[in-house]
Amino acid sequence: MTGDIKSWLQDIGWNEWSIETASSDASFRAYYRLRKPHDPAFDRQPVSQKTQQQGPLTCIVMDSSLMPESLTLFIDVTERLLAAGVRVPNIIVKNIKKGYLILEDFGSTHYFDILNKKNYHTLYQKAIDEIIKIQHADTKGLPLYDEDFLHFEMALMQEWYLEKYLKISLTKKEYDIINEACKKIAEAVLEQPQGVFVHRDFHSRNIMMPTEDKIGIIDYQDARSGAITYDLVSLLRDCYVEIDAQEAERLALYYRDSIGLDIDDATFIKWFDFMGLQRHIKVLGIFSRLYLRDGKDGYLKDIPLTLKYILEIGSKYDETKMFASLLQRLL
Repeated sequence: MTGDIKSWLQDIGWNEWSIETASSDASFRAYYRLRKPHDPAFDRQPVSQKTQQQGPLTCIVMDSSLMPESLTLFIDVTERLLAAGVRVPNIIVKNIKKGYLILEDFGSTHYFDILNKKNYHTLYQKAIDEIIKIQHADTKGLPLYDEDFLHFEMALMQEWYLEKYLKISLTKKEYDIINEACKKIAEAVLEQPQGVFVHRDFHSRNIMMPTEDKIGIIDYQDARSGAITYDLVSLLRDCYVEIDAQEAERLALYYRDSIGLDIDDATFIKWFDFMGLQRHIKVLGIFSRLYLRDGKDGYLKDIPLTLKYILEIGSKYDETKMFASLLQRLL
């Protein structure tokens, strides 16, 4: 695939840039880092003459050639977020027909790489402030996180995790327990304010640190219009990084207070918890599907933390206790 990209780079006059694999995500896309050879003549200039930068020495190629039509949506969502003041990669060159974009490079340092006990509170507050910016982005025409879609996502757990990965045949009673819990979860999600821009994958591996004081956001192309707590719970109950449960609740309430939402602590935390249940139930199915269908086993190691969230939060509420007990027994 890099041969095709190199040929395209030559066609557009970028043939001096070297190319290396940057990353691949959980979808059909791949990412490559372009590096521009450093010009030794720049170093030989007197400091007084170095008033202009050489320009970016690295960029990112997003390779969506397996589904080039997806770039139209990516570009649209990028423009919405930029207009809202969210720091997302600027698009430098685009070729929708081939499925390639050249993007601003935010580097290789994710929140995941640097979070520790000393900095996490500051970094999470900074990320929550960014969520609030994201939620002010234009949602016109975005697909809705409605009741049908909430249930569609949760159904992935039964199909891909329980039935296909664990090879469990559910009884009618077990199926009814799962269905009833999912119904109650969807109801609690839909009780909260809706209609904000939802990133849908706002976690430690999609928050970059291109500079020491600013963050950059990536992997937002599947955005929808939905509930206020979705990105919040994606961040604070991250499937890849666990923070103290009480601290997660304190930070969730920091978000509530920051947006001036007049709702009591218990109600807001319940909204937050049930949104997390919906997301983590879905994620069990997605991690299993990535392994079984796509041959990506790297996400299996993240299933235990995802399960821990479901069992602990599910056990807190009458509406989901039977579901949590059932899942514990099935495992």
